[in-house]
Amino acid sequence: MSERVPVQTFVVGVDRAAVLARRDHVRRLQRRGAWVTLGIGAVGILAALFALIVFRGAGLWPFAVLLILSMLPLVASTVLALRLNAERQRWYAASELPPVAMRMSPKGLELACEGAKYPVILPWPTVRGFKQEKVFGQFVLDLRLAPGIGATTAGVRGLDQAAVRAVVKPSPLLKPTGLYLVSALDQPVHVIDQALKHFSDGQAGISR
Repeated sequence: MSERVPVQTFVVGVDRAAVLARRDHVRRLQRRGAWVTLGIGAVGILAALFALIVFRGAGLWPFAVLLILSMLPLVASTVLALRLNAERQRWYAASELPPVAMRMSPKGLELACEGAKYPVILPWPTVRGFKQEKVFGQFVLDLRLAPGIGATTAGVRGLDQAAVRAVVKPSPLLKPTGLYLVSALDQPVHVIDQALKHFSDGQAGISR
């Protein structure tokens, strides 16, 4: 009777206190930015309306209309940011903070996303790795998928969750927040990069 060989895995854990602190940090900065953006948009729209009323007949209406149209995306981004912020709080309240950020195995990459009810499963051919970026003054890892990969791709699981979509494919009107805070991970970036390259046969890694 042959012995079963255990599957080799690499696990990256998270610092709960650091994650909770970042949640509050991002929430405050996003709300502040949303209200500033709304203020700029409102001032622009009011200035255009003022010009239309005061300088009626001066032929300024095309410029006023253009100014109003250019301010509408700012107003829309404010609404989206505040709505997403409220949804995030509901997601966090409904789901426990996972103790593990990611797990790698020869089969693929398993990711725990804050607010998601179950992990994201990605076979290695669907993953390009992560990009390290600075967001809200902190370094984060942002997931990079292979071109054309989506929730319905064979072998992929969990990308259709709202909490995951908000991070992996955010609205172009909103500033991305990244998937993981680097300082909250219990493994350094270069070690995670080596593990990604090892398990994916060089297909995935961390870019800067």
